[in-house]
Amino acid sequence: MKGSVAYRSIQKRGLHIGLLPAMAAAVNGATPITLDHDLDVLPEVGRNLTVSRLADLVDDLAARLWAAGVRPDEHIVVHKKANADVWVLACAASRIGAIPVMLSPGLDARTVGALLERVGRPNLLTDEHKLDVLAEVPVAELTRRVIIVSGERPGAQSLGKFAGAPRVRPVVRPIDEAAVITHTSGTTGLPKLVVHTPRTQGIRLKPQWRLLSLMREPETVAVHISFVHSRMVAAMALALLREMPVLLMNESDPDTVAELFLRNRPGFIEALPNSLMEWESLAEDPRKPFASVKYFSSTFDAIHPGTMSRLLKSSERRGAFFFQIYGQSEVGPAVGRAYFRGSAHKANGRCVGWQMPGGAAKVRVVNRDGERPSEKNPGFIEVAWPGLAKTYFAEQDRYDTNRFGDWWRTGDVGYFTRFGCLHMLDREVDMIPGVRSSLEVEDLVLSKLPELSELVVIQGPAAEAIPVICTRDDQPLDPARWRKAVAGFPQLADPVQIPQAELPRTATLKVQRLALADRIKDQLKNRT
Repeated sequence: MKGSVAYRSIQKRGLHIGLLPAMAAAVNGATPITLDHDLDVLPEVGRNLTVSRLADLVDDLAARLWAAGVRPDEHIVVHKKANADVWVLACAASRIGAIPVMLSPGLDARTVGALLERVGRPNLLTDEHKLDVLAEVPVAELTRRVIIVSGERPGAQSLGKFAGAPRVRPVVRPIDEAAVITHTSGTTGLPKLVVHTPRTQGIRLKPQWRLLSLMREPETVAVHISFVHSRMVAAMALALLREMPVLLMNESDPDTVAELFLRNRPGFIEALPNSLMEWESLAEDPRKPFASVKYFSSTFDAIHPGTMSRLLKSSERRGAFFFQIYGQSEVGPAVGRAYFRGSAHKANGRCVGWQMPGGAAKVRVVNRDGERPSEKNPGFIEVAWPGLAKTYFAEQDRYDTNRFGDWWRTGDVGYFTRFGCLHMLDREVDMIPGVRSSLEVEDLVLSKLPELSELVVIQGPAAEAIPVICTRDDQPLDPARWRKAVAGFPQLADPVQIPQAELPRTATLKVQRLALADRIKDQLKNRT
């Protein structure tokens, strides 16, 4: 089977992640998959796999889940330590017709308990560490059964117990029924559970498949994104069907990352924006860990132009470019644009891209107050295409409030330029009176102060714009340099510096702005 044949099959029948490894093995079973860590569920398999080996592991784990009592149409919450086996186990659950519900390892126990209750007594696939974290949650009451990946715990079944279980035939779920459930970032409260179907997952591959088709030869792709995110489904499907060797990364420490890149020489990096910011210092590394990279790609959140410029200049590949995709869990990829070595530093970071070709999403901006959307009067950004998520699990009314016929309101505000570029200025809930765009302020100030590792502009208790800053190695910031950098933004209050480790983040490392704002308000209140 050729990758193009497999892709056409997915467009017709939907993307079933339980079938994906076997499908990719039929395309090229020898395609290598390298890990930077051991799988918790099967540490003995090592860190160097092939797609054929992956397909066999998924089949094995599917048999073990069946032997443990998991059946088609049942929900199985996957919540364990961050590890690539999260995605492997989700594939195994899908292979027997169960519906994996992917919960970030970064969620606190209260949130996990609330989401277990929302799903309605699901199976829970976890590990001993997470059971300790959930000690105060009535797990036995909230779940149908508890399965751990290894070890022994009272009241839980261990997958190790079912080694050698008879293999079972795959179960294919209906194309328009729930296939995988992920959750939103939780930046505005309890995360919403986003329902993806085989059809919506398959459709989301369209624009990126066309872009990857422009590559002359397969390149090793390094993937450093949340294993529970819907983007992981698309990233792995695209890479494996395009016969691209994969480096699946769990580590983010720059020194470790440098060693990985020097050893594996990726030509393509897909990573979280904040991970790329953390790795910026590697651009100055004399070993040149980014020298082999021709393609950088990022989704989840807009990335600062300075970061893209430094990464591109550290590549030694001709024609290297950075492709940014704007979207969200509910809509998938909406718009995108490429940045190049010679111009990335001059780019407007608020320009998140143009609508992509190849059956991709449609995007519009609608007015918020009766006036035509513009730079000075941004409107609501809305997206329409068959790739929209089906619903929010157990919260149809909440989903319906954002759905306007075929159109989904993203919660972001922005405008189109006369050249058709979508500018995203802010989340509606993060808008601050007197500030055109907090994200724009952050872009511009970060470009002037390389000693900053993060800058987040939040709304203070008196509706003032408070810049919260973090510096590299948490060093003190020179006040004079700060005043010079923000001279064009008189609406900013004095900065509040905190250690980088104290920034509240989501599973995809986005800063939880509302949580940060609440924390800073309490901090300022205690000072008075």
